[in-house]
Amino acid sequence: MNTRNSRETYAGFELVPVRDVYEDLLRRTLSKISSDLARLIFIASTRDYNTGTYHHEGLDSRFSPEKASEALELAHTEIFKQLAAYSLEALVEEIQIYACASRQSAATIVRTWQILEPYRVAVPLRLNPTIGQLFVSNIRLALAILRHRQNPEVADPSTSSQPQLPDQ
Repeated sequence: MNTRNSRETYAGFELVPVRDVYEDLLRRTLSKISSDLARLIFIASTRDYNTGTYHHEGLDSRFSPEKASEALELAHTEIFKQLAAYSLEALVEEIQIYACASRQSAATIVRTWQILEPYRVAVPLRLNPTIGQLFVSNIRLALAILRHRQNPEVADPSTSSQPQLPDQ
């Protein structure tokens, strides 16, 4: 018999709505991360790139791994949609905040991101591909702007090691 005060459990986990797990993630983890871009990178890093499922040890232990994965996917989609709607200048600022919080120099991060494009893996799996492409394009532009601000002479890493052609 199920009473009002008893809680349903399954396989030793209390059954709670995904929204509650999501709120727990926001409160305990994401609120401590300095910027939206850093939150996106963190959440994307919890996704298994072979299966697309998300894993977070803390959430997995407090809730079920399935609910934790669903909450992480929801958070990933939400933060991604927020960032995808940012203006170009706001994205530039987000990258600056992210770089300043890193142990690496901003110039190193910008240069490496322009070459490796690690932000591409931050796109959620279940998303309109056009939004993902727009996001990637906007990040590329924001990186180019930052690179130009850092060193106006060399804004494009693909041309930095190529010899200059003489004027014709």
